[in-house]
Amino acid sequence: MRLEVCDAVCGYGTKKVVENISFTVQSGEILCLLGPNGVGKTTLFKSILGLIKMLGGVIKVDGENVHAWPKKKLAQTFGYVPQAHTPPFPFTVRDVVIMGRTAYLGKFASPSKVDEEIAEQALDTLGISHLADRVYTEISGGERQLVLIARALTQQPQILIMDEPTSNLDFGNQARVLGQINELAKKGLAVIMTSHFPNHVFLCSTKVALMQKNNKFSVGSVEEVVTEENLKSAYGIDVKITTAADDCHTLRSCIPIIN
Repeated sequence: MRLEVCDAVCGYGTKKVVENISFTVQSGEILCLLGPNGVGKTTLFKSILGLIKMLGGVIKVDGENVHAWPKKKLAQTFGYVPQAHTPPFPFTVRDVVIMGRTAYLGKFASPSKVDEEIAEQALDTLGISHLADRVYTEISGGERQLVLIARALTQQPQILIMDEPTSNLDFGNQARVLGQINELAKKGLAVIMTSHFPNHVFLCSTKVALMQKNNKFSVGSVEEVVTEENLKSAYGIDVKITTAADDCHTLRSCIPIIN
């Protein structure tokens, strides 16, 4: 599976928010999208998902223009994990996850035994089967994020789009979610995620895209894109990239310099 974003122009009405965005992501790859607030990362995601109409360019999956696809096929190809989600009713975790099967059901159909088994498998994959009967609104933020990922997996997508999947999570839960994202890519999913933490790219990215103001866009390997110069240009602060090593790991980190 290959996703191609070709010269995308995205916005609302006639107002352009981002222009001339191009990149590819293949099965097993993780592309981390970095950039300051307000540069259009979420707008780009909405355009890829078909939630808003593109103003220019094209999105392709295996050479096909996805915006010629029916909504049902889009929902079966793309899984989406939002920043945060609180349902209006106190659903159980199992109910929230099985909602991912909606793309495969008729208008008035109920989930089948097979749908339930797929949902249970997604819970098991993420190690949260023990939460199945808990009320979604009563579990922790980190657990909710894993539930949302499980719901997306229940769609059985080929491409997983994640808008700040570690938003509002503590240090430990951030690491756990990033670890799960790595495992999903190893199983063949193509993953596109945004993050406000440049250090995350060192933990789970195959490639990186950096969006900046004035439609400045770069994409490439972690080493090519995540440089002190690029981060200063994007975020307006001095940054030092350091490397540490032990017998088993070489670790890199971005450290902001505060005067």
